[in-house]
Amino acid sequence: MAWALKLPLADEVIESGLVQDFDASLSGIGQELGAGAYSMSDVLALPIFKQEESSLPPDNENKILPFQYVLCAATSPAVKLHDETLTYLNQGQSYEIRMLDNRKLGELPEINGKLVKSIFRVVFHDRRLQYTEHQQLEGWRWNRPGDRILDIDIPMSVGIIDPRANPNQLNTVEFLWDPAKRTSVFIQVHCISTEFTMRKHGGEKGVPFRVQIDTFKENENGEYTEHLHSASCQIKVFKPKGADRKQKTDREKMEKRTPHEKEKYQPSYETTILTECSPWPEITYVNNSPSPGFNSSHSSFSLGEGNGSPNHQPEPPPPVTDNLLPTTTPQEAQQWLHRNRFSTFTRLFTNFSGADLLKLTRDDVIQICGPADGIRLFNALKGRMVRPRLTIYVCQESLQLREQQQQQQQQQQKHEDGDSNVYHAIYLEELTAVELTEKIAQLFSISPCQISQIYKQGPTGIHVLISDEMIQNFQEEACFILDTMKAETNDSYHIILK
Repeated sequence: MAWALKLPLADEVIESGLVQDFDASLSGIGQELGAGAYSMSDVLALPIFKQEESSLPPDNENKILPFQYVLCAATSPAVKLHDETLTYLNQGQSYEIRMLDNRKLGELPEINGKLVKSIFRVVFHDRRLQYTEHQQLEGWRWNRPGDRILDIDIPMSVGIIDPRANPNQLNTVEFLWDPAKRTSVFIQVHCISTEFTMRKHGGEKGVPFRVQIDTFKENENGEYTEHLHSASCQIKVFKPKGADRKQKTDREKMEKRTPHEKEKYQPSYETTILTECSPWPEITYVNNSPSPGFNSSHSSFSLGEGNGSPNHQPEPPPPVTDNLLPTTTPQEAQQWLHRNRFSTFTRLFTNFSGADLLKLTRDDVIQICGPADGIRLFNALKGRMVRPRLTIYVCQESLQLREQQQQQQQQQQKHEDGDSNVYHAIYLEELTAVELTEKIAQLFSISPCQISQIYKQGPTGIHVLISDEMIQNFQEEACFILDTMKAETNDSYHIILK
């Protein structure tokens, strides 16, 4: 009986051993993924979700772009593997960009023997500055009169035809070139990255820029409007020789790292290849806060004799809204991402329409894009605006209204002056007299230089000069009637807030 009881035990041991052997044979499967192989965060960390060449869709893996642009400046070695390359440039130094024709035989035959046009831009990489790009550039123009942000070194350039630089676009140059011939353009960037930092106390990090090139071919009317190719790269600009010192510092820091840490960083390449991107949108900027000295297109400020008021008062243009709509197509969604400084995620959201993006929750966006960019993208998708620090309402007093008021006073009839007036909202962020001057000038489409002083009517009709401290003590949503008075010394005018 004891012998019979031992048989099941032996079978159990044998079966247990077989199970262990089977488990051991599978022990290596999935080992490299670790215990959390199927968590959402690890899946999103796979290379397909990173901004590498391997992240291109399968159809584009072997795609050869028609053109390639190569900036002859070394990339920084202190850039992590999955981040975009960063190149340091010296202010005012000429850097070569080679324009290469990569077309296959028979590709784009319509441009054979013809010229194409390329537009070079230096733009902000940071979305916060992108929102106020027009104001930032006008402020730079005011501080650096006569200078440009981007120039072409024409004597050193080869193969460029009819180079042009619009005086009103300091950061843009364009030229024609023949893809069949050798073409190299030398550019100079005259602004430095620290000129656009928020707080300047010394030692601050400069903001990154982007060099973007858009290339177009002729249409049927002979205009270069048909887009062919766009590419860009990230740069930082230092004072002369500062880029060389920064490159050396980064190289020395990398040499001190362990071999394991070095594997997390990209090597430094001798040249920078501009990567394909969406074409730069042609945006008409609304000058919400022009810098001092900026001349608006409406430069006339015609006033009647004495305490007159502007005769020409066009309504201010409506603010440009760039909210994503559910009806937005995937192609339009790509352009929206580029306009709002999310170009690094355009490949990831290649097939997303506006409705697809708007359905993403806050957690979804943060998981895909990371905490910083995820919060920015979520706020942009929801169209969240920052509330201004102070809102006031102003109405312009006209000659006709003043004559009517005088007649009404003579007839001793009671009348509420504000009932028939139209008020305009002015939003203030800096709460300074300069900002108020600029906003009033924008409201009436004039230059701020034509406003000499702004006064507030005080007790017994006295005129009190507006100061920063006075504006900071304005009540929220206070209402004022604007009157004008010609200055005695020049052709400018005083504004009186009643």
